[in-house]
Amino acid sequence: MKNCKQIKDSIRTIPDFPVSGIQFRDITTLMMNSDAFREACECMAVEVGKLSQVDYVAGIEARGFVFGAVVAEKLNMGFIPIRKPGKLPAEVISVEYELEYGNDRIEVHKDAVCKDAVYVLVDDLLATGGTAEAACRLIEKGGGKVAACVFLVELPKLGGKKRLKNRNVISIIEFEGD
Repeated sequence: MKNCKQIKDSIRTIPDFPVSGIQFRDITTLMMNSDAFREACECMAVEVGKLSQVDYVAGIEARGFVFGAVVAEKLNMGFIPIRKPGKLPAEVISVEYELEYGNDRIEVHKDAVCKDAVYVLVDDLLATGGTAEAACRLIEKGGGKVAACVFLVELPKLGGKKRLKNRNVISIIEFEGD
């Protein structure tokens, strides 16, 4: 990576948010810093560019849209938004997944996932891996293949990479702790 220190230093840590004991990694400060944001997107694009035959970048709502769309543009690829329920106007496919506090669902337009096309999933943060794992299943349910999951930030202590154990997981930076 070119300047991961600049990227990491531009992310604000907010202690005890949303609950006591959590160190929240706030990327809005990175997005406000044009040099750090550009560097973060460039680092992610470089990692995606190293993969063989990728057709599309898919991003998870909402911050996966921010990074994924920039990565897709840099690599001259199409971008596929993965959304929360009820946000897409055309026919969708969906998957449900479990959260620590219940169930949720994500959706994608049915015609956005092409049989045998290769996708890279992009998101801002890998914590427990539940949403990313569901997004991979969603792409595969539509007939696509997932080449890799690329995250700007990984929180290793929360075990997301273990949940995605059979996947190619790429993280630009890591933060220790919760």
